[in-house]
Amino acid sequence: MAANILSAMLSLTRPCLFLLLLFCAFTSFAQSDQTWIRINQLGYLPASVKVAVLASKQNLSVKNFTLHDAATGKQVFKGSSPKPQGAYTAFAQTYRLDFSKFQKAGTYYLKANGIQSPPFKIDAKAYDQTADFLLQYMRQQRCGFNPYLKDSCHTTDGFMVFHPEKAKDSTYVDATGGWHDASDYLQYVTTSANATFQLLFAYQQNPGAFEDKHLANGLPGANQIPDILDEAKWGLDWLLKMYPQANLMFNQIADDRDHAGYRLPNEDKVNYGKGPGLGRPVYVVTGQPQGSFQYKNRSTGVSSTAGKFSSAFSLGAQLLAQYYPAYATSLKAKAQQAYDYGLTKPGVAQTAPGKAPYFYEEDNWVDDMQLAAIQLKESTNRADLLQKAAEFGRQEPLTPWLGKDTARHYQWYPFINLGHYYLAKSGDQAIQKEFTDNLRKGLEAVEARGKSNAFYMGVPFIWCSNNLVTGLASQAMLYRKLTGDTRFAQMEAALRDWLFGVNPWGTSMVIGLPEGGVYPKEPHSSLALLHKMPLNGGLVDGPVYGSIYRNLKGIKLDAPDEFAQFQSDLVVYHDDYGDYSTNEPTMDGTASLTYLLSGLQLEGDQKAKPVKKK
Repeated sequence: MAANILSAMLSLTRPCLFLLLLFCAFTSFAQSDQTWIRINQLGYLPASVKVAVLASKQNLSVKNFTLHDAATGKQVFKGSSPKPQGAYTAFAQTYRLDFSKFQKAGTYYLKANGIQSPPFKIDAKAYDQTADFLLQYMRQQRCGFNPYLKDSCHTTDGFMVFHPEKAKDSTYVDATGGWHDASDYLQYVTTSANATFQLLFAYQQNPGAFEDKHLANGLPGANQIPDILDEAKWGLDWLLKMYPQANLMFNQIADDRDHAGYRLPNEDKVNYGKGPGLGRPVYVVTGQPQGSFQYKNRSTGVSSTAGKFSSAFSLGAQLLAQYYPAYATSLKAKAQQAYDYGLTKPGVAQTAPGKAPYFYEEDNWVDDMQLAAIQLKESTNRADLLQKAAEFGRQEPLTPWLGKDTARHYQWYPFINLGHYYLAKSGDQAIQKEFTDNLRKGLEAVEARGKSNAFYMGVPFIWCSNNLVTGLASQAMLYRKLTGDTRFAQMEAALRDWLFGVNPWGTSMVIGLPEGGVYPKEPHSSLALLHKMPLNGGLVDGPVYGSIYRNLKGIKLDAPDEFAQFQSDLVVYHDDYGDYSTNEPTMDGTASLTYLLSGLQLEGDQKAKPVKKK
């Protein structure tokens, strides 16, 4: 019988075989109920660092481990003397199982102390089109015309609030478009402008990785423009509406009155004073503390928002000129205008809370103006802007969360300073060295926190920790490509693998990746909860400290916790509709991941090269 099954399996096509093996892994290939081997379910590139983590509730001793062909069971590699890494989260003992030396493509599983891992691929194409896959979620988040629902929403947005001229307060302004921020329907320039920049950045760095299978409106159909640029232009179109005049800039649409229960966006009837579903407030950036009800933010200026507008407009102008020349010219003018406005009131423009204390508590702005300045320099070739960008950058050599244990919600945002990267590749040798050093020091700070645990995890488990993991992995990849220095290769791989299953819960953090794998099935979302609609491509918030989870308002799990045995006082993650802190996909985190995945796709296309260790 076994021979017949094996024969049938070998006759399957390669993708079918892998899916069958994956299915078997989570059904008949039962592991111990005390010990698990966590693998990257998406797979490993042949020439990359390849590590799995063995995690046990027992203080067991592991002398060696073996790698096996999944179809035949034949041993193909043996690793000896893995170092015990000690207790971490819910586990009494952990080990890193490093099989990087084995580079032959195929489908395999690992064994150690009688424990068998799920099957996984070593494949140069393991990441092909995964960045495009993420764009499904971005299209699903579109406001105005939504190609996923094939319907429109929030078409009456909106009316201005906090306008400095009283006569204009509460008057109509066209602010339709953009993306819903997460599973609620609020919209912020802070996250949308960063997401737009991240999409553009991914394309700029990895133009060969993206497909053209959708139209500008998000519906299926090629239009000779890569889909990621269609998505970025959707963001830019909205940002232009949110910055209608030189000295009039908007910060967000709606507020936490939005949190009025599960519903689809095209059925949103929340009443903001104009009647159910008849328009939402559009907050003016004032540079002053702001909030419509008992809670206020701590805004001090306009630069954080103005800088994000400017950098997105600048990079959009550079990349869209070949497709939309007149549009690109208008973006270039807007970029200068926003930068100039950002200089007038230095400080942060935080998002506005309302009836609840939660908002994006961004506390830094020099990184935004740094990126704006260097992008304007890229557009205009003005040498003074390079120096100005460096001046802003020197005020914050390291993004403050790097190496720290905690931070407030979005306190140091964006989570990666891409301005450092552009300065590190500028033509000025002194600036180049200074900001390359900054990139390296940031990586060193996090590595120092993480290298003592088996998951190599030094990122703090604050709200949206997966967003931080993505930012740091991107910084590690950028640094490696910029310098050829591979000293952070282990951490870079661990961050990548964390997102796809090498974590205490053994789950991918991206909905739908890989097909047939363990990934969030019950994300905090009306579309998923009410209508069982898949949110393919969405990167969920990720694990949070137990102390954060226990103190957030309104969290209640809807079902027994399937990951209960992996939770700890330190950190928790739940695949449950009711947990908005760990299982809600976010638009900006998803957009940020496009750079990393598209970069891995292109690395898979390259032949293995000897690495240089400094």
